[in-house]
Amino acid sequence: MTGSPEFFILTRKECGEILARNHVGRLAFREGKQLNIQPLGYVASDTVLFLRSAPGSKMDALARDPFVAFEVDEIEGPFDWRSVVVQGTIYAVERDGSAAEQRAVEAIKSVMPQAFTERDPAPDRQNIYGLHVHDVAGRMAQGNAAPSGRERVTPRSGRTVRKPPDHF
Repeated sequence: MTGSPEFFILTRKECGEILARNHVGRLAFREGKQLNIQPLGYVASDTVLFLRSAPGSKMDALARDPFVAFEVDEIEGPFDWRSVVVQGTIYAVERDGSAAEQRAVEAIKSVMPQAFTERDPAPDRQNIYGLHVHDVAGRMAQGNAAPSGRERVTPRSGRTVRKPPDHF
């Protein structure tokens, strides 16, 4: 690294691209008086993230309090990373043959074709959930010169400033 790292805000489009190309993130949710965070596989589909899970306390907690956060990271090094945080409402997708279930199953099978078959690598994960995205935000760190025109976050104050273009 030749210079100080800089921190930047990702556009909504960049956040969507990161969500689309990854399939594991961390779900943050309230479980009673505690906050919990757990890794989960997911598939991004428009403004919904589809997740699979086995029955258990996490699903019980989500039924009581459906407001969650979900984070996905791409990390190449200490000052070379991208992070996206989604906030939204999670809901159970009914296993009733509906169009909503078909959409969720198709999305999941697009990244794991064996899902919901006799060759399913996680056969206990039969519950499907949709996370309806209310808000998405992303940041990135870069160790060298920033892309021109990118919005930058000043680490000390946390305020956002516009980096001037390198050329006109």
